[in-house]
Amino acid sequence: MTDWEHIHGNLRQALRFFGEATGRGEVREIGAAVAIYAGIEYGVFNIALLDAAEATGSLDACADFFGPHVRRWSVWLCEDALNLNQLRELRGGLAKHQMTEISRAPGMVLTEFAPPRRELPVIKPVPVDTPGLRETFGGLAAVCFDIPMGVSREVYNPARAWNGAYRGYVGMVAGRPVGIVALVRTGTTLGVYSLGIDPESRGLGYGEALLREAVEGQRARGGVERVVLQSSESGQSLYRHMGFREAAQFSVHLKK
Repeated sequence: MTDWEHIHGNLRQALRFFGEATGRGEVREIGAAVAIYAGIEYGVFNIALLDAAEATGSLDACADFFGPHVRRWSVWLCEDALNLNQLRELRGGLAKHQMTEISRAPGMVLTEFAPPRRELPVIKPVPVDTPGLRETFGGLAAVCFDIPMGVSREVYNPARAWNGAYRGYVGMVAGRPVGIVALVRTGTTLGVYSLGIDPESRGLGYGEALLREAVEGQRARGGVERVVLQSSESGQSLYRHMGFREAAQFSVHLKK
């Protein structure tokens, strides 16, 4: 498998979280695509993840799936999975369905961490395994990623949300929650998601420290050959300094 296939496969597993969390959603395989309905009206949590095989036809089928459920939904696309002709055709399909690109995120991969450039603070990643920690994770997710608090609670508070591959951690500093991260294991690949730090605690190294601690805790169990993530524009410089390299290009499109 290529790097982008490892990244794409891990993302495909991770995004199932949103279809399973509330108890009102659904995850449906549609040809080579997967449609993930979160059970709530929130576009970026209702997701069509497309693959190369018949991408435009899969997009039409996903639109038919979401139509009775929600007004707004999103398409997550690994552009490396398509050749230029397929990508051109798919862009026409996205325009037909009134999908607007809202972000571009490089998929990045790491085999070994580079040494930190500065002394990092001490932070403890605590597994999300109690009602209080689930509520804390959801509250920080809302603040860190500008998600409506009610939506965040519906998705992250239920116990059933954490029964699958998606494993959440709250970063604690002297007993105080300052950040969150989630990890998803697929084979020998470990995916990093939802890494966020409370705005009042940013700029102090907590994000890097939490990422390193959570990942190394999983690697200590053995079998992890690579770590993958999709980076925001603001996070790319940090990830490169940590040893990640770009290996794929992802775009996210939201129905108007």
